[in-house]
Amino acid sequence: MITLGHWDTRPVTISVKPNCITVSVDDPKEADVFSYDLAGRLWTAFLDGTAYRRGLDGKMVAKRRLPGEARERRWLTRTEALAIEDHARQQMVDLYTAIQSGAARLNTPLPAAGHAAFERAIRFDAARSQADVERYGQVYQPVGILPPDQYMAVVLQATEGCSFNTCNFCSFYKERPFRIKRPDEFRAHAAAVRDFLGDGLSLRRTIFLGDANALVVPMPRLMPLVDAVHEVYDVPALGGLYAFLDGFSGEKKTISDYRALAHKGLTRVYVGLESGCDDLLAFLRKPGQAADSVQAVRAMKAAGVAVGVIVLLGAGGQTYAAAHVRETIRTVNDMGLDGDDILYFSELVVDDDLPYARAAYEAGLTPLGAAERIAQGEMIEDGLRFSGEPPQISRYDIREFIY
Repeated sequence: MITLGHWDTRPVTISVKPNCITVSVDDPKEADVFSYDLAGRLWTAFLDGTAYRRGLDGKMVAKRRLPGEARERRWLTRTEALAIEDHARQQMVDLYTAIQSGAARLNTPLPAAGHAAFERAIRFDAARSQADVERYGQVYQPVGILPPDQYMAVVLQATEGCSFNTCNFCSFYKERPFRIKRPDEFRAHAAAVRDFLGDGLSLRRTIFLGDANALVVPMPRLMPLVDAVHEVYDVPALGGLYAFLDGFSGEKKTISDYRALAHKGLTRVYVGLESGCDDLLAFLRKPGQAADSVQAVRAMKAAGVAVGVIVLLGAGGQTYAAAHVRETIRTVNDMGLDGDDILYFSELVVDDDLPYARAAYEAGLTPLGAAERIAQGEMIEDGLRFSGEPPQISRYDIREFIY
């Protein structure tokens, strides 16, 4: 329900949805905008031309784009993040006080759900925010990365770490040994996540089985974990189950296995192909060849499970560029992707402390510039051919991940 009104001379828009409340104050071109989940957590804010996004762990990223310039991105300190939360909360306090006193004139009365959402946001002060962050740390191990369409998922860590953990361009799980949780342990974790999210669960759109490679778990151990999810959550109502699986372990599951998982709600699997060039995969220290990913994706598709395939732009620099484009086109075309699937292009992000940086230096690789990486994605996309409806093709910037 959308309620319009005025607060002094400023227009006000209050959108009360089943999963959140969004408040806009001032002319739309200059408005301050705040969105909260139904537990009272600030979710997003827009202030003075800057967009803010708060994660469940309390971290906050600020993004701003000036005319004619590249988008700026900055992670706030905890003190800065709390200041944004406090500013938003004070706006909510002042507006709600004005609504109750009649100083803010609404065209239609605020519904009961709107009053409840305001009151929860107002109660979520700095002390409550800090306690929430501490509770998050008790419920979760660090959530390393998610596909962009899963940023609003309920993450359930059936495993911790990555089962092979050799990729030289990834540092998300380097200090965390791979571990599969026992069914009772995982059930308790799933229930703790549910209780932590509280009424904010309504903002979550899917369930994501983490961590990096959860579906590598052998079926006799995996199915009890999936059953535990169903015991704690209404999986269909939340939009199904999603997970990562490296395509190089994927051949260990059969079409029948994927059908059994689809019956339990598995909807999409994300496969880090990175490249169709086997020589580049070896340089990246991926534990297999491109044909392994093709086989895994075809098995998933045959079982009715959609896929998200991730291609790494800029990997291997100039040395591998031509083969990366050529062989990735061939590999993706062999997968049989369709309109249920997503193809992500993710630009390589290299930090000096990554093994990739050392390997590239030792090999004398010349990196691709930003424009060249974008052009590489365009060349791959231009070479793709699909027999029916094509998959969604989207960018994937790991620097903007926040859960």
